[in-house]
Amino acid sequence: MMSYELRCLDLLNGLAALPAASVDLTVTSPPYNIGKEYESPRALPDYLAWCETWLREIFRVTKPHGALWLNLGYLEVAGRGRAVPLPYLLWDKSPFYLQQEVVWYYEAGVAARKAFSPRNEKWLWFVKDPHKYTFNLDAVRDPDVKYPLQKKNGKLKCNPLGKNPGDVWRIPKVTSGAKRSSKERTPHPAQFPLAVVERIIRACSNPGELVLDPFAGSGSTLAASQGCGRPSLGFEVRPDYVKMARNRLENLAGPELRGN
Repeated sequence: MMSYELRCLDLLNGLAALPAASVDLTVTSPPYNIGKEYESPRALPDYLAWCETWLREIFRVTKPHGALWLNLGYLEVAGRGRAVPLPYLLWDKSPFYLQQEVVWYYEAGVAARKAFSPRNEKWLWFVKDPHKYTFNLDAVRDPDVKYPLQKKNGKLKCNPLGKNPGDVWRIPKVTSGAKRSSKERTPHPAQFPLAVVERIIRACSNPGELVLDPFAGSGSTLAASQGCGRPSLGFEVRPDYVKMARNRLENLAGPELRGN
């Protein structure tokens, strides 16, 4: 059975303790430097320098065939833009190779009055070696095919397992509020859905390989890893979030799957 470990400590301390080339896949979402309850906003150059530090550490602990999936939103850059996508500022701040940008689209969200309402976030898919990396397309094919039995020259045009999901993923956001709260909702203010992480884990790692989340938050990466048959490791600096995530993970697991 797969297991998880969630450590209450700063990610730089946690990453420093890991051996080089010990992690198969990292799936994480850092603070966006926009003043959420779990962060202290920094001057933009300081924030970008901090991000570069842990990006390089993640690269160090990643195995040669491994990958990093980074969930990023947007922030205001004084005098330049109200909603500048963080991928524009961070994509080149690590030694990783940027394989692809995936757009996560959702319908629920904050309503805007002087701009279009934001309805997407970005996932940057980084690989350590662009010539040798894990990608299990058959594990994540979309069975919702309009003409599954269509043939050409007597052969099915579509893979029997379904189609490639593409680079725009329409997956509902984890919502809150009376009568509309998602079943997987926790008190964490920035929780991404298990369906997104499960697709990433199944596509970019193999059963039994280690998945890391250095900004563990509500524990979604660890929970998704558990469901996908991967051991996982998370770092989270806030004790209250660690307690929240551990309670969530214990509710998902039987006694034999209790984490450390």
